[in-house]
Amino acid sequence: MSDFTHINDKGQANMVDVTAKEETIRYAKASGRIRVNRQVLDAVKDGSAAKGDVLGTARIAGIMAAKRTPELIPLCHTLLLTKVSVDFEVLEETEEICCTSEVRLRGKTGAEMEALTAVSVALLTVYDMCKAVDKAMVISQVRLEEKDGGKSGHFQRSENT
Repeated sequence: MSDFTHINDKGQANMVDVTAKEETIRYAKASGRIRVNRQVLDAVKDGSAAKGDVLGTARIAGIMAAKRTPELIPLCHTLLLTKVSVDFEVLEETEEICCTSEVRLRGKTGAEMEALTAVSVALLTVYDMCKAVDKAMVISQVRLEEKDGGKSGHFQRSENT
């Protein structure tokens, strides 16, 4: 159990003590995708979805979610985020919408959970706004792409992982 930082020596859930850690610049990038039907894809692209601007609303939802991550994930620290971005790419050939989030801060712990939360909530918002047209949408491949800062240093997902 010693490899799991959120488990104490008694096997109980535990918030990591970061008091003595140095503040460093932290960065995390996450991505995910949602597969939709052609009708949803066209409505998102041309802005004709019944509930309005799907990607604009999802972008704001993702940013808000990153800022509220410690309220959703019990053992996350509250962080002073200095930058959160949420971007989308519409992939015509696969009928998917890809979402990417980047989070930056200066702090004692990383921003991976905030970036992952931003992507997850942004994609859930796309689902919510389009479910009347396509209940079979699939959210997938939510993952950390890159992180930097702190003791563990730089991580970059390779094409094989």
